[in-house]
Amino acid sequence: MKIVVLAGGTSTERDVSLVTGKMIYKAFKNRGHETVLLDVYLGYDVEDYIDVFTMNKDWAQAVGAISKDAPDMEKVRALRKDGGKSFFGPHVLDICAMADMVFMALHGAPGEDGTVQAAFDLAGIKYTGCDCLGAAVAMDKALSKEIFRQNGIPTPAGFHLIKADFENGDDKAGEVSYPAVVKTCKGGSSVGVYMVNNYEEYKDALKNAFSYEEQVVVEQYIKGREFSIGVLDKKALPIIEIAPLEGFYDYKNKYQAGSAVETCPALLPEDITKKMQKAAEDVFAALRLKVYARMDFLLQEDGSFFCLEANTLPGMTPTSLLPQEAAAVGVDFEALCEKIVELSFEKYV
Repeated sequence: MKIVVLAGGTSTERDVSLVTGKMIYKAFKNRGHETVLLDVYLGYDVEDYIDVFTMNKDWAQAVGAISKDAPDMEKVRALRKDGGKSFFGPHVLDICAMADMVFMALHGAPGEDGTVQAAFDLAGIKYTGCDCLGAAVAMDKALSKEIFRQNGIPTPAGFHLIKADFENGDDKAGEVSYPAVVKTCKGGSSVGVYMVNNYEEYKDALKNAFSYEEQVVVEQYIKGREFSIGVLDKKALPIIEIAPLEGFYDYKNKYQAGSAVETCPALLPEDITKKMQKAAEDVFAALRLKVYARMDFLLQEDGSFFCLEANTLPGMTPTSLLPQEAAAVGVDFEALCEKIVELSFEKYV
């Protein structure tokens, strides 16, 4: 099978995406597939790209580890000879069109927000994961939280704020109960997430968050244990608990080995386990997702829990959660990648 693993891009999660792509690329190579690891933004600026699936090239060689900080996108854009006018780098669409399946290893927007999926739909290119609608709705935290509430899925109370309103003096400070959380509406990997305890911190957090995006979400701070639940083919996988050694599950704790203790299956009473797994499946259905996704939860001491968000292209790095959850039911990493491709083909039947 010819498989393009599409990674990289221009989001703050670029480095995470490249390492995700590297692992997936190696998995398919080990399985004997003709596989190309392609940076969606940098592309492959060589005219003889027509032979990319048969050339003897280690496409993963240039991918390093994830740094402690988000990538410097100005340096990345400087690598494009054409100035980076298009999100798609040289020959990306041509090479993807030659594949039997494009494995979406992108994180953040564009890529995880449905825009790349929509372009592929128009071009007749098959890809893994959910379609453009499910990706777009899940990526928008303000919209997805509205859908959670409409479907009885518990989620922290809060509101969203538009940059233009903030710049005109409306910061909705009167609606905030401290402590609170300020986060970008479409960000990921906990980039642009701020815990605030007073108005001064709140105001600074809004300024920082709006430096990333035009909309932010402000929500009630929930003190509790952190969990993640993958859903594969509409069925919840075992729950994993994430316990950061310091602070909360931010960018550093997500991707630096040894920064968090992860337990799978999570040590929880059976009734809470079943309720949280059912909630994850409900989120999957409510957002009209397909193939696979991962939902993040917080659990309070009294047993009440809250869904924070859904991730339609969860990471598959050495410290990522979904592969650990699949392994807990006997599905190793290579088998998980194959299963995702198998389920994705069913979208096109």
